[in-house]
Amino acid sequence: MGLTPLDIHNKEFKRVFRGYDEDEVNEFLDLVIKEFEILIREKKELEEKVAEANEKLSHFNNIEESLSKTIIVAQETADEVKANAKKEAELIIKEAEKNADRIINEALAKSRKIAMEVEELKKQASIFRTRFRTLLEAQLEMLENDDWDKLAKSEYNELEERRVSP
Repeated sequence: MGLTPLDIHNKEFKRVFRGYDEDEVNEFLDLVIKEFEILIREKKELEEKVAEANEKLSHFNNIEESLSKTIIVAQETADEVKANAKKEAELIIKEAEKNADRIINEALAKSRKIAMEVEELKKQASIFRTRFRTLLEAQLEMLENDDWDKLAKSEYNELEERRVSP
C-alpha cells in the first residue's frame, strides 16, 4: 500500500499568496486521516477474517478429503467382505452338495443291499416252503399208508396181551 495515514499527516503543501485556508485544509486532512485509519483497520480485520475463513476452508477440505478416502476404503472393504462371503457361501454350497451326493450314494448302496437281502430271504422262504410242503406230503403219505393200520393193530394186540397176562 502506497499511502499511509502518517504520510497524509506529514504532507506539507507550498504556501501561495491566494492559497487555501490552512486551518480548513488541516481539518480536512485530519478527517481524511481518521477515515483512512478506519479503512485500514477494517481492511486488516477483513484480511484476518479471510485468512481465518481460508484456514477453516482448508481444514474442511482436509476433512472432506479424509472422509472421501474413508468412504472409498469402506466401500472397498465392503466389496471385499461381500466377495469373501460369496466365495465362502459357494464353498459351503459345494461342500453341502458333496455331502448330499455322498449321503445319497450311501443310501442307494444300503437300499441295494437291503433289496438283495430281501430277495435272498424270499428265495430261502420259497425253498423252506417247498421243503416243508414236501415233508408234510411225505408225512401225509405215511399217514395214509396201510402200514399204520397194521402197526396200530399190532400194538393194540400187544397191549391187550399184556393186560390179559399178568
